[in-house]
Amino acid sequence: QVQLVESGGGLVQAGGSLRLSCAASGRGFSGYAMGWFRQAPGKEREIVAGITFNGGPTYYVDSVQGRFTISRDNAKNAVYLQMNSLNPEDTAVYYCAASSRWSGPRTKYEFWGQGTQVTVSS
Repeated sequence: QVQLVESGGGLVQAGGSLRLSCAASGRGFSGYAMGWFRQAPGKEREIVAGITFNGGPTYYVDSVQGRFTISRDNAKNAVYLQMNSLNPEDTAVYYCAASSRWSGPRTKYEFWGQGTQVTVSS
């Protein structure tokens, strides 16, 4: 089992950048594929990006492709989401999640963090 804690959210102006971090505790972090999700008010939660166990293949939802970058550091038990060129539509609570199996965008995640708020002002 793995416990996840996100950080790095906040208020930023449109066009700005933020870097989210997710710290994992528990055993075997490198054995989990990791993902970032977001949920905006009144909307369903959506996958933003995913990354495999060793940082190889990644997945991005079309709306963030070219602006967001997911990465991980298995030595530090951490996964990151660098978000550039932010716009108000990116406003949401962002969650990191872990899965013991990788299936690209169809990965089913078993463990979740508590979320961190990202607000982008226009």
